[in-house]
Amino acid sequence: MKICPKILSTAAFVLGFPVLVAAATYDDLIMAAKSGDTGEIRTLVQKGASVDTTDINGNTLLMLAARDGHGELVDYLVKQRAKLNARNAAGDTALRLAAFRGHLKVVRILLTGGASVDNPGWTPLAYAAYSGHLEIAQLLIEAGADLDAASENGTTPLIAAARGGHDKIVGLLLKGKANPNLKRDTGETALDVALKNQNTDIGDMLRRAGGKSGKSVTIEIR
Repeated sequence: MKICPKILSTAAFVLGFPVLVAAATYDDLIMAAKSGDTGEIRTLVQKGASVDTTDINGNTLLMLAARDGHGELVDYLVKQRAKLNARNAAGDTALRLAAFRGHLKVVRILLTGGASVDNPGWTPLAYAAYSGHLEIAQLLIEAGADLDAASENGTTPLIAAARGGHDKIVGLLLKGKANPNLKRDTGETALDVALKNQNTDIGDMLRRAGGKSGKSVTIEIR
């Protein structure tokens, strides 16, 4: 039996049309999140798109907006009950990305919305400390961030700040009683990391706070 080409064409159009529409909506969502187009996101959500749509790397719309500092869009997504603590393929949350990039307004919106201030691995505070974002570090500490939370390799916020040479953040953490003698998996403390990176002034700060080297010294007696 022969099937009319026109019927095949019509069937392909009918069956394929929803797929094409879905793909177009997906692309529009991701692009709008990256560019901070709140109006476009709102329109697509009203048409049924999910506020928790993710890109191929597991970044939600909220993560994409937070990463690039789009405060208005972040605020909209938070109010739409987007998942605040979702994690992408790298383990990042929206708050971690905002803290790393230095977007103070976004960090404040996420914390007010109920985002977890701590999470496994590198915490938002550790990211802020590593990047030298003092105001964000202060805000996270005020929100109850764990000053001694360690990443998988043992990096604490204090070690991260010492490595980056961010003396004001080191001072802030020490004032909050961060432990200066916690070690990375290499056995290095914040003091070791500071001196390794030629941050001698920070090394002096750490010593005054009781910081010591984590390196063992072997003395050979003959």
